[in-house]
Amino acid sequence: MPEVREIIDSGELKEFERIAAHSHIKGLGLKDLKAEFIADGFVGQEEAREAAGIVVRMIKEGKFAGKGVLLAGVPGSGKTALAIGIARELGKDVPFVHLAASEIYSAEVKKTEFLTQALRKSIGVRIREMRKIYEGEVVELDIKHKPHHYNPYYQIPVGATIKLESKEESKKLNVDQSFAIQIVQQGIEVGDVVGIDVDGGRVVKYGKSERVIKKGEEELYADKPVPLPEGRVFKEKEFVYLLTLHQLDMMRAKSSLDIASLLFGAERKEIDSEVRKETEELVKEMIKEGKAELVPGVIFIDECSLLDIETFSFLNRAMEQELAPIIIFATNRGVATIRGTDYKSPHAMPIDLLDRLLIINTRPYTEKEIREIIKIRVKVEKVDLDEEAIEYLTKLGVNSSLRYALQLIVPASIIANKKKVGVEDVKRVEKLFSDIKRSVEYVKEFEKKLLEY
Repeated sequence: MPEVREIIDSGELKEFERIAAHSHIKGLGLKDLKAEFIADGFVGQEEAREAAGIVVRMIKEGKFAGKGVLLAGVPGSGKTALAIGIARELGKDVPFVHLAASEIYSAEVKKTEFLTQALRKSIGVRIREMRKIYEGEVVELDIKHKPHHYNPYYQIPVGATIKLESKEESKKLNVDQSFAIQIVQQGIEVGDVVGIDVDGGRVVKYGKSERVIKKGEEELYADKPVPLPEGRVFKEKEFVYLLTLHQLDMMRAKSSLDIASLLFGAERKEIDSEVRKETEELVKEMIKEGKAELVPGVIFIDECSLLDIETFSFLNRAMEQELAPIIIFATNRGVATIRGTDYKSPHAMPIDLLDRLLIINTRPYTEKEIREIIKIRVKVEKVDLDEEAIEYLTKLGVNSSLRYALQLIVPASIIANKKKVGVEDVKRVEKLFSDIKRSVEYVKEFEKKLLEY
């Protein structure tokens, strides 16, 4: 019987990512391609969401090959949320890769290798096989954290203790960092029904347990409630899990390390093209045998105006490949110079690439929309604000920016010290944390005083 035990390796902490600011986005909030004012975590942006819904329909019907999407709008108008909404509509386990254009130039590998890895991270392979797994409702969960080696203020999961319960028994397990990261990334909490494949190193969230959902609260959950699993916690059953092409590439690359790598611990930063070919042949064979299916995901490239002409050419070509994800660009630039050239173009992108993109515009949020977004974020952050405080944050969102207003929610709750957050708490953190306008004014005043000396 495989055993799950606690393994906390202080020598190597794995990369941990999450999109906390948009964790409330569950989809696009559409009914028959018509957007509701508030739905699936979205508020407003009806036209943009309806356009995104048409894109999703085209993808599902297999009519989106060779195309991409460009989200264009002012900062803080919901471009990232829209991209996440598209991914959620395609399926809850569809890979979603969020990439800032600046990351390409800070990587230790060539641009083409970095982009190839990013593209393959956004293409999934759903594998089905009989596995021995732990399955049950989470009745206890304790995530262990540790400061990151290079940033002691950043806490990342290093292990967890989880207690699962089925109809026949309950069992407490200690799991290592890789399992703990998956638990956090999937938002698993007490009351969820999960499956843990020990040998495969995978955790799958089935949904919220029927036992913990009170009558009349079903509409608060995006997925249908899941019944308590039958039988014992440890069992053998068909296990469905998703691996990306990049993960399969890495598995094959590690199994074919050369002697120098084994002796001196050198790690390949680039993956050979032969390894990728072998992975693709393996995936095609599994699909033919009915053991797997391909799940094209979404790669979201923010700040795309920072990309250069070589990168645009590479991505333009990538859209035509047989194994290609959905590429979504986002920008807040108008007419600007394409990086690496002397040519100016709309959105700082080559015209031949723009011609292949469906462009969706986002607009600034209204006061009514800002108020509702703040209410949603308050619930997500689990902060108790009174109505006066919410109204004050709404005015800050209108006069300054929505992002600034949202950033003050948690600091205000700390000031309130576990009490209900009032308008005075918000005003106090407003004085402590400046918005962009006040910060610029302060620096200008400081510069004037320096010039007097």
